[in-house]
Amino acid sequence: MAQSAKKWEIFARDYKRYIRLEKHLADNSIDAYMHDLEEFAHYIMRTFDVPPQKVEPFMVERFMSWLYDRGRSGALQARRLSGIKSFFNFLLLGDRIEQLPTEFVATPKLGRVLPDALSVAEIDAMLATFDVNTSKGCRDSAIVEVLYSCGLRVSELTSLHLGDLFFGEGYVRVVGKGDKQRMVPVSSAARDRIQLYMQYRRPKHSSEDTLFLNNRGTPLTRVMVFNIVKQAARFAGIEKEISPHTLRHSFATHLLQGGANVRQVQELLGHENIVTTEIYTHLDREHLSQVVERNFENVDL
Repeated sequence: MAQSAKKWEIFARDYKRYIRLEKHLADNSIDAYMHDLEEFAHYIMRTFDVPPQKVEPFMVERFMSWLYDRGRSGALQARRLSGIKSFFNFLLLGDRIEQLPTEFVATPKLGRVLPDALSVAEIDAMLATFDVNTSKGCRDSAIVEVLYSCGLRVSELTSLHLGDLFFGEGYVRVVGKGDKQRMVPVSSAARDRIQLYMQYRRPKHSSEDTLFLNNRGTPLTRVMVFNIVKQAARFAGIEKEISPHTLRHSFATHLLQGGANVRQVQELLGHENIVTTEIYTHLDREHLSQVVERNFENVDL
């Protein structure tokens, strides 16, 4: 087992370097991938005592069954398999294995779980909870407006810099997953709220280039943004489970309801794969069905 463990350790170290330097994954994504690999490696060594090069498809399937037997959710099983596939793809690229032991392992079926979307009225109610006569209220209202009207991930919001604002052209530059940049249209409401916040921000924290700062003049964390959004929803009397992603999801849903196609929404959200975006088409069809039903209720046939 010692030799197998040594091989797993060496390959895991190389893989971690690869996903950090070549794939440009964020630290939390790297931690998740490495945790998945560690659990898989421990299972393989404990059950079969083989190094990575000797893993066979039936071993991967046994591991997936082991996860299922322990009541792991379909989503977690799928994530584990995705991480394992990524690791073996890395080994294949480096000529350390000749074929993928994961190639024909089926991904667990997932039930489609759609996050709640907020109505425009609910978003307006959240924005109305902020006191824009204070620096904090101006900042927090700008954060909620930008999350919604630009459809940003919370990590994209916290990494916005002053140099990313192109108000004259009507865009903000966003750095998404894998350090990929995209230009996102900025609404007049978001621009106005940012400019109002800047009246409080600029004289006090002129040396920090990050757009949204805490009261100490340092960049906001993801947790701080989560708390801002949750508190606004609570003050607005919204009982749905709310997070910054809810605003991003609402942005995409409202675009589709307004007639945008999936490709356009994919570009604005920065999704690498259109399959990720297509989850929103389900909501769009639901919305259209509801409109049709309401219209036909008033028709005398």
